[in-house]
Formats: sequence, C-alpha cells, structure tokens
Amino acid sequence: MRKYLFSAGLAFLVMATPVLVATMAPPAFADTIKYIVNDVPITTGDIKHRAAFLRLQRKKGDAANEMIEQTLRLAEAKRLGIRVSDAQVDEAYARFASSNKMQLKQLDGIMAQSGVTKEHFKAFIRSQMAWNQALGARQRAEQGSGGTSEQEMVRRMLEKGGSKPSATEYMLQQVIFVVPAAERRSSMAKRKREAEALRSRFNGCDSTRQFAKGLLDVTVRDLGRVLAPQLPPEWAEQIKSTKVGGATSVRETERGVEFIGICSSRQVSDDKVAQLMFDTDGGKGGDDKADALSAKYLGELKAKARIVKR
Repeated sequence: MRKYLFSAGLAFLVMATPVLVATMAPPAFADTIKYIVNDVPITTGDIKHRAAFLRLQRKKGDAANEMIEQTLRLAEAKRLGIRVSDAQVDEAYARFASSNKMQLKQLDGIMAQSGVTKEHFKAFIRSQMAWNQALGARQRAEQGSGGTSEQEMVRRMLEKGGSKPSATEYMLQQVIFVVPAAERRSSMAKRKREAEALRSRFNGCDSTRQFAKGLLDVTVRDLGRVLAPQLPPEWAEQIKSTKVGGATSVRETERGVEFIGICSSRQVSDDKVAQLMFDTDGGKGGDDKADALSAKYLGELKAKARIVKR
C-alpha cells in the first residue's frame, strides 16, 4: 500500500515560498459553519485555510470538498480505532521541514503568512496518516475475503525474474513508563530520567523485568516477531540502526515515555515476506491500485454520510 502522507504537489511549497510569503498576507477569518458532515461542523475558516493550502501547493481543487473528504477520513479512522498521536504528527511535521531544508520556525512562518496555518497543515498530516492505516486495514480485509493471497504475491514476483525476497525479522520488547494525561506537565521530565536510567542498563530482553521491579507504572511488553516492513514508521529507523541487545532512544508518546529493546534479529524468506514486499513496492500499477482503493472507499463513505450545507 502506497503511503498517503504528503502529495507530490507539496514539492512546490519550497519553490513557491519566496513569492508567496512576500505577496500573501494572512487573511482575517470570521468563522461560520458552512457544512455539517455526520454531525461534525466544517467552518468557512477551515475552507479558507484549505484554499490557501491549495494555492501554496499550486494545485487546483475544491477546498470545501477536500475538507468534507478529510472529515470523512478522520471519522472512519476513529471508527476503526486508529489513533495518530500528537507526537507522531509533530515528528512528521518536523521531517517535512527537514526534508525541505527548513527550520521549524521557517515552516511555521510560511504556514502563517500564506494563510494555511501550522494547525491546519498538522490536521492534514493527521488525516493522511490515519487514512493510510485505514486503507491498509481495508486492503488486508479484502485479501482475507478472496483477495490476492501470499502465494499469489510470490508467483508474481517470481514471474518478474526475481527470487523470493528476504527481510529482517526482529524480536522486540517495548518498555513504557506510563504518564497519565493529567500528569504530563508535572511528571514528564522525571519519567524521562527514569526511562533513560533503565535504558542505560538494558543489555538484552531477559533482564528487563528484573530491572523494572520497584519502578512505578512501568509496563514491559514482548512484541514478538516483527518483520522489517511491518515496523511502526515512527520507530522503524531507530530499530534498524540499533544493535541486537540494545535499545532505541527514549521518546514521548501518547502513553508516556517509551523505548524499544531489540532482543534478536535474523533474515527470513517466506511467502509472508513476499506479500509484504509486494505491498510496499506496489509492483507495476501499485499506485494506481492504491488510488482506486482510496477512491472506492471514500465514495462508499460519502454515499452513507449525512452532509448538510448551511
């Protein structure tokens, strides 16, 4: 499944910046409700922010329709139990700035001066990340009910002249220092220090629970075997760059403070790997199939939605 995070049109953002920042002033938005989508309001301000975003991308589009579709995507993700944390969104926003050779303050400034706003762009990022997960769930459901099987994926890859692919399989352990939402401001720094202290003693997964004894609200979870293509995006690079017996750096999450220990790793080659690699690379026409699935899924949501124009 292709990652639906940032459209190719965003490449224009950096090129357009000198002109747009100089010529566009942030408009004054007087918000009124324009649409109600399944009881969720969309305001004139939301639509104006999206129109500014389209101009910044140098894209044509219907800003109101984009906001309706974004609202439907987020609602469907919520129904499926998909949650994209603030930390994940902030990381994606920072990566976007870095990949475009900008400091965060520069990107903040572009978003403010163009009339998009940082908050609107982050809401867009959240919806794209959540929708990508929803599309993955839909694809897996369709495969499980008569879709393309793992064996079929292998056959296709072998027909293309390749051998059955291999991937790294990790045994992982997750260590969570729980911080309740109401205590994040007062307790986060202390919990980070505690997590760093435990991480510094980490030398393999067998002793983690022993080290964690006596620490309050610490959860140690064995994640089992995870193939490299299945690693959570926010952890993938750190896990891949960490040696067996070591642990990733400590980071804040919606649960509190966490790190992941790498218990073991090995190269494996089987039908599941082939399917995952095919899903990731898409094969010929993979993007077209992803686009078609997205359009079909969104069309179904629109057909069932209650959309009221005010």
